[in-house]
Amino acid sequence: MLPTKNQLLKNFYSCANWEEKYLYIIDLGKLLPIFPERFRTTKYLIKNCQSNTWIALIPILNKKPDQHLNKNQNTSFVKFYGDSDSVIIKGIITIIFIVYQNLSIESIINFDIRHFLTQLALNQHLTISRSQGVYSILDDIQTQSNNLLLSSSKTHLT
Repeated sequence: MLPTKNQLLKNFYSCANWEEKYLYIIDLGKLLPIFPERFRTTKYLIKNCQSNTWIALIPILNKKPDQHLNKNQNTSFVKFYGDSDSVIIKGIITIIFIVYQNLSIESIINFDIRHFLTQLALNQHLTISRSQGVYSILDDIQTQSNNLLLSSSKTHLT
């Protein structure tokens, strides 16, 4: 089970130095669920990432209200799947999934996760190419979320 966002921050800030933080990030990557082989396709492969990295957002319907939207109606959520051949990227994927967990598709689209990652000072301690890979992951999550929202609204219109 993934830690909450608050647990993540507490654990991250309790690390004495960046070596410990890297080890924590690697340990987080081990918490990712097994990536289903059916999603290991070019559709879910992240472009502009040095590592082979896949992200799949699969829609689920949840009847609980989304506290971030203040709506009492059925809201679309997603199940996150991710994998990478880089242990650091796997850990960063886990961090991203922790931040997005329990958010509706609409909230994922509207949430500024880059600000959260800046709080962790990740950009200052990643290579430029790895940072670009992380931004490609975030862009892909936004694209997939927008596509899911669009297809969801088309379904509701028919």
